[in-house]
Amino acid sequence: MANAASGMAVHDDCKLRFLELKAKRTYRFIVFKIEEKQKQVVVEKVGEPTQSYEDFTASLPADECRYAVYDFDFVTEENCQKSRIFFIACLVSLDLLKPEHLLNLSADLMILY
Repeated sequence: MANAASGMAVHDDCKLRFLELKAKRTYRFIVFKIEEKQKQVVVEKVGEPTQSYEDFTASLPADECRYAVYDFDFVTEENCQKSRIFFIACLVSLDLLKPEHLLNLSADLMILY
């Protein structure tokens, strides 16, 4: 179902994959893309837990916009292992999206988070 604000639907698989990343750490990252014909956001690619940030950035197309979540592991100054999930908007050009669509779609995706 399309969101009234953006006119774009978020496919159920997006939420399912995100919950798997968040709860089970099944993936290192998830890349989402907009399917223009279906007017919905879908999962384009998932990264295995062993993949790196370099693998993530290499999976992004150079000439198309994408949204992604990335599970970042790090060690604090106190030597504690931590993890944070980041929501990333990969925008090639703001000319490709109307500003109001960008904000509304970002809000729709953030509901998953």
